[in-house]
This record gives sequence, structure tokens and C-alpha cells, in this order.
Amino acid sequence: MDTYSLLRQFADSWMLLAMTLFFLGVIVWAFRPGSRATHRDAGDIPFRNETTAAPDRAATADTRNGGAS
Repeated sequence: MDTYSLLRQFADSWMLLAMTLFFLGVIVWAFRPGSRATHRDAGDIPFRNETTAAPDRAATADTRNGGAS
């Protein structure tokens, strides 16, 4: 049996099973009950260290147009 056929059979059987189990393991790990706080903390990263509020768009537009409405 040549090397290509041997590797092809391995990839079609055991490697497919290993990759499927790895994928399912990652899904279970991501949706486990204890990970909610970790995901919430990661989702709040863009909002950390904000010291000022966003400027009011209407007030900013008035100052750019010279105050004319």
C-alpha cells in the first residue's frame, strides 16, 4: 500500500472522527454554564475606560454650520 492511500484512509476515518470530537468539545466548552461571566467580561471590553459621553450629534452639526438652521 502506498503512502498516499494510507494517509487518505486515515484522514477519511480517524482524523474525521478526531476533528468532529474536537469541534463538539469546543462548542460544549464555549456554552458551558460557568462561562457566562467570562463571555460577558470579554464583550464589555470596548466599553472600558470611558470617561466622557459621546457628543450630541445635533449640537455638533449646529456648530459646524455656524449655528444656522
